[in-house]
Amino acid sequence: MASGWAADGAENEQIEATINDAIERAKRALPQGESLTHCEECDAPIPEARRLAMPGVHLCVHCQQSLEQHQQKVELFNRRGSKDSQLR
Repeated sequence: MASGWAADGAENEQIEATINDAIERAKRALPQGESLTHCEECDAPIPEARRLAMPGVHLCVHCQQSLEQHQQKVELFNRRGSKDSQLR
C-alpha cells in the first residue's frame, strides 16, 4: 500500500547506513604502510614523534589540518544538499 509514509524503522536504517558509511570512510582515511620522513605535499620534515605516534603518516601536521578542513567543508556541503533534497 503506497501511503506516502516510510516503512517502520526506515529512518533508523537510513541513519545507521549513514553512520556505517562514515566509519568506512574514516577507516580508509587512516594512514597505512610506512611513515614518510618528509611531507608528501610540502616536503617539510615529519618529526619522528609524529611518525611513531601515527604509523603510516604521509603529511605534516599543517598539511593534515588543511586536508581535514577541506574535507569537513565538503562533507557539510553534501549534508546540506542531502537534507534539502529530502525536504522536497
